[in-house]
Parts: sequence; C-alpha cells; structure tokens
Amino acid sequence: MALSLPRPQRFDVLIAAVSVLSGLALYALGLGTQGDRPLDSPWMLLPLGVLGCMELLRRTAPRVALPVATVALVFDQCTPGNLASVMMFTDIMYAAVVYGTPAAARRIPVTTGAITVAMTIGCLAWWQEPEAVLIGVATGIVAFGPAATGALVRNHREAAAAAKLRAEQTALLAEMDRVQAITAERARMARELHDMVANHLSAIAIHSTAALSLDDPSTTRGALSVIRENSVEGLAEMRRLIGILRDSSDDREPAAAPTLDGLGSLLAHARVNGLDVILDDERAPDGPKLPAPVELAAYRIVQESLTNALKHASPGRVTVALAEEPRALTVRVTSPCGDPSGPRAPGSGAGLVGMRERTELLGGAFESGPESGPDGAPDGKVWIVYATLPVDPADKEVTE
Repeated sequence: MALSLPRPQRFDVLIAAVSVLSGLALYALGLGTQGDRPLDSPWMLLPLGVLGCMELLRRTAPRVALPVATVALVFDQCTPGNLASVMMFTDIMYAAVVYGTPAAARRIPVTTGAITVAMTIGCLAWWQEPEAVLIGVATGIVAFGPAATGALVRNHREAAAAAKLRAEQTALLAEMDRVQAITAERARMARELHDMVANHLSAIAIHSTAALSLDDPSTTRGALSVIRENSVEGLAEMRRLIGILRDSSDDREPAAAPTLDGLGSLLAHARVNGLDVILDDERAPDGPKLPAPVELAAYRIVQESLTNALKHASPGRVTVALAEEPRALTVRVTSPCGDPSGPRAPGSGAGLVGMRERTELLGGAFESGPESGPDGAPDGKVWIVYATLPVDPADKEVTE
C-alpha cells in the first residue's frame, strides 16, 4: 500500500529550499560544525537532503517529520556536520509542537527536557570535566529550546482563539438578546395599540353602520355624537402612544398607565357605546395596592372584553367581576353569546391573543369560551373571559 503524504504548503517549500541551498553553500566552503568524524564530508549531504524533505512536512505531517529528522540529525553527528542541518532540525522540532496534536505538544517539551538533563549528567559522569556541560547546553539549544518556544507560541495561539470564540459567543448572545428585546417590545406595542384604539374604532364602526342603515334623524344624531366622542378619544390615545415612541429621552416623565381605579370611566364609556354593563368588585376597599403590571393587565383585559362584547355579543347584560384570591387577582367578564341583532364590527382574533399574552407574561392562567348561562340568555349560553393574575412576581403559576 503506497504511503500518501499531504501536499506541502508554499512557505514550507520556501524554507526547505533556502535551508538546503544554505547547507550546500556551507559544504562548498568546507565549513563544518565538528572535527574529525568516522564519515567524510560528502556524507553530510545525506542528512542535509533528508532534513530538507522533512521541512516540506513540518506543518502537514509533523508526526512523520520529527522522528525522521531526529534520525537524520544523529547521522549528521557522524559526519563533519552542517549548520544548516542543525537549524532545520530546530525548526522541525518547533513546528512539531506548534502544529502537532495536543498530546504531542505536551509530550515533546517534557521529553526533550529530560533528554537535555540526561545528556548533561551522562557526559559529566563519563568525562568528569566541566566542559562536558557544554554538550548538555548544546542539546538543550537544539532540542529543548525549540520545543519550549513552540509550546509558548501554541499556548498563546490557543488563548487568542479561545478569547476570539468567547467574544463571538458574547456578540451572538448580545444580538439574540437585542432581537428578543425588539420582538418583545413590538409585541407590547401591538397589544397596547390594539387595546387602546380597537374599542373606539369598534364603536365608530357599529354606530356609523347604524346611522347609515336607519333613516331616523334622532338615531343618526345620537350615533354621530358617539362616533365623534370615540374618534376624539381614539385620536388622543394614538397621540399619547406616538409621543411615547418618539420621545426616547431618559429625563422624560413616563406616561401614567391605566389602573383599576379607572374602571368606572371605562364602563361608563362602554355604556355610552350601547353596552349594558355592570361591575361586581369583590375586593376589600382597604386591601393592599396591587402591583402596576397586574393592574395594567387587568384593566386591558376588561377593556378588550368590553370591546369584544360590543362587537360580537347579543343584547343583554355584561358583567365584569373582580375578586381577590390568595396571592392572585381574578378577572371574569361574562357577556351574552349569540348572533347580535344590530350591526357588528369584524374581528381578527388578536384581542384574545393579546389577553392571553398579558396573562402568561405574569405567570397566570387565561381561559375564554362559551358556557351555559342563566335563564334568559340567548341560546342559553354566555361568553366567559376568565384570567388569574398572580400578585407576587415569584409565582410562576397560579392554580385555582
């Protein structure tokens, strides 16, 4: 089976070519690194060529290049020696640590360090001369020095890569948070816009239809009065919302959010629009004040329920009931369920979605649908909207 080696990189080819040419120049000048050796000068060309070939594999196949280069360097010690061969070996040792496997990067510096210490102690014990230390120093320069340098470079590269990865992950998380914040804000704005304006537009649509369909001056005048009142209030709500969106300064005083204290005005406006609505508030008059998000959600749920009753309910009484339960506020709106006798405005279903979203954001429970109603209700059914709103933000879910 033929041995397939990866293609060398251009920079490695350049290093190998310059190194081999330098070694040939030193050979031509008769410059060696050692004195008398068992083999003559021409033999130094063999390790020079082998090391030049291994330079081609310094990055693509360091596990092959280092063992072969080590054998070639040992053979070079049997010749007068060539400085270019030694320099190529140090580069291959460095590349084996930088581009090799993580296990090799940990193992090679330790191994070369141990060889350096062993050579120093062995030569001192053999020759018993201080000059023998120089052999250990030379071994450390040729083997341990490049390995240690490669380990430092690799550690810095890995640290830089890890820092870059952390920065990219941080940027990705920040972008995800930004997108989620924008999505949540858009959903909140959509709910606010729907809850503030839909009630007025529904009343305008119903009363304008009545004015067009009935040829009665008094009815037309009453419908136009209701239409004007709703258009003025709807325009004021729109201007308030646009002002909030345009003014993003931090020193701007925030607009007051509606609370349950405004239910009286909300129900009075619904009666002007033609609803027969009553409020059944079972809360204690001197009870603790509810959190602002809970009051806002309850107010908007009642507001949207009245809007739906105005658009879809049959003639009859609409009841808004508020009650306190342990750690929660319950909102219940009932309206006659059947075919309206008068004009009706089209619905999109966004109101029920908005009420459910408001409830779930507080960790509460929301239900809506027809139920059996009291005697006298059209078709014997009423439409129920029921929401349980936790008053403690720590409560994730409230059960009845």
